[in-house]
Amino acid sequence: MSVLTREGFHALTAQAKRDLQRSTDSVNVMVCAGTGCIAGGAMKVYEYLKSACERRGIPVAVSLRQEAGAKGIHLKKSGCHGFCEIGPLVNIEPLDVLYAHVHTEDCDEIIDKTILGGEVIERLLYEQNGVRYQHRDDIPFYKNQQRLILKNSGKTDAEDLEEYLALGGYQALEKALFEMTDTQICAEITDSGLRGRGGGGFPAGRKWESVRRNVSDVKYIVCNGDEGDPGAFMDQGVMEGNPHSVIEGMMIAGAATGGTEGYIYVRAEYPLAVKRLQTAIDKAAEAGLLGDNIMGTDFCFHIHINRGAGAFVCGEGSALTASIEGKRGMPRVKPPRTVDQGLWGKPTVLNNVETFSNVPGIIMNGAAWYRTIGTEGSAGTKTFALTGNVVNTGLVEVPMGTTLRKVIFDIGGGIPDGKRFKAVQIGGPSGGCLTEEHLDMPMDFDSLKKAGAIIGSGGLVVMDEDTCMVDVARFFMHFTQKESCGKCTPCREGTKRMLEILERIVENEGSMEDLDMLESLSDTITDTALCGLGQTACKPVMSTLKNFRQDYLNHVVDHHCPICNGRKRRLEIKSELCKGCGKCARNCPMEAISGQPRMPYVIDNEKCIHCGACAKVCKMHVDPVKNANDPECIRCGKCKQVCPVHAIK
Repeated sequence: MSVLTREGFHALTAQAKRDLQRSTDSVNVMVCAGTGCIAGGAMKVYEYLKSACERRGIPVAVSLRQEAGAKGIHLKKSGCHGFCEIGPLVNIEPLDVLYAHVHTEDCDEIIDKTILGGEVIERLLYEQNGVRYQHRDDIPFYKNQQRLILKNSGKTDAEDLEEYLALGGYQALEKALFEMTDTQICAEITDSGLRGRGGGGFPAGRKWESVRRNVSDVKYIVCNGDEGDPGAFMDQGVMEGNPHSVIEGMMIAGAATGGTEGYIYVRAEYPLAVKRLQTAIDKAAEAGLLGDNIMGTDFCFHIHINRGAGAFVCGEGSALTASIEGKRGMPRVKPPRTVDQGLWGKPTVLNNVETFSNVPGIIMNGAAWYRTIGTEGSAGTKTFALTGNVVNTGLVEVPMGTTLRKVIFDIGGGIPDGKRFKAVQIGGPSGGCLTEEHLDMPMDFDSLKKAGAIIGSGGLVVMDEDTCMVDVARFFMHFTQKESCGKCTPCREGTKRMLEILERIVENEGSMEDLDMLESLSDTITDTALCGLGQTACKPVMSTLKNFRQDYLNHVVDHHCPICNGRKRRLEIKSELCKGCGKCARNCPMEAISGQPRMPYVIDNEKCIHCGACAKVCKMHVDPVKNANDPECIRCGKCKQVCPVHAIK
């Protein structure tokens, strides 16, 4: 590991900027290498482009240090663009053209017409409402966003440290080390109004200041990348697309509070995020940006990655730190708080991925700049994972206070097939379901709290008129009950009783007394559960009872639901028709579909919420299937409406 002085850092950055400027003399081809595009075959596209260009004698450079020249290309694997459903994506500069749904059979044409000829291939452009878009930022999905932490995702190589440096990377760390005291750094974060993006919205600056004031021989900086909410992939997108921003934010937190050891806790289900984080850590350490005496100062900082085993409860602070320590991930009674006794009983800063990624921009541009974005009580931007019954699904970033209507209809393109919007589940299992009357309400911490919901980590699952909200509540309660650590009785036993009641109601065997019991149990669990996850576990039930009571009355009074027919519906992928393309799995907001490429996929009906996203993307066109042998079938025809291509019976 080399020792890097401040002067050496300046020289390294200057060289990176020269290399970046030189690369603009050639054509830059960026293949999206986010998880979604990789699943769709992006790496095959990357390798084909590389080998095809080399066969034609076109020089190919795969990093900034390599020179392609005016007759060559720079071929990069970029981070996630966010618009995963139109992948694999290929962006080509300086033409500023984005190609969608690119496959290997398109590559020769791209080389001949675009890379060599400078011609745009119309059929590969994204099309919406009859309009084809050449430039990425003109597409409504991107045009209506304001990207801060995602601004370089899709435009740079996530694994290239030099490219991060060329775009201003680690300059905020330099400023924090040489131009600011620890008190000033904490004050800047406090004045910026940055609140934790993991769900609670606690002011980050106050947390940092508490740790700074604590006297201890060791302090820790912990990044929560567990992200266990169904349908959520915001932190995944940041870790895969811009891992150095997370590392730099953690290092600045260490400089502000006296922390010298950092831990990033990542879901084991995110192997690509783990790989890119580890690559970023190794390259930063090799360059001397991580380790001892950073930039010639007394500041030392080391980062380690811990992979979680998939327990949802480990997203809670004390359970997460227990898991890092090698113990069973279970929350503990507070106080003491994590800022006083966190990891191994030492003062600990615990923020999530998105929170740390905001820090470098705040330090470089100042608190006043950050305050100009968002609302007075919720500054900055927020990333959301937009999924479900919406035309455009993907990862979006908008200023705090943006309305649901703008996100769902302007960015998301509205509800497909002319259906009516019914609800949106915000904040995952700890959040609530909002209705049409909430569409023009600003999405910020305080407004959503008044509406009985929370931003949470940022999952948005959109539902149309064909969704039974009792079934949705049952799904989230099943998830919460299954993921309960079991330490406290209210959560362990209370959620189990609530799930039993909801299952009885869905089967048309419930009563009005059951609705009263659900409300009573919700109040008790909320007031007495040990941790924040248990205390918010009942929000989906409470919000649906309040906002969609008619759906419950259909089941307990009429004993017939016009949407789900008062019985559990089971969706099944017809194995004899499934070609194993995996599009249904990639578009399922609940991760309810699994399988191997070119083999029939299967649906887990315990996770399925019957949103129809799988049917919307299935390309197998076959005749409708009638459940002629099902004695409960009432021939309502809803199955045909949900499955427009009839590949799912």
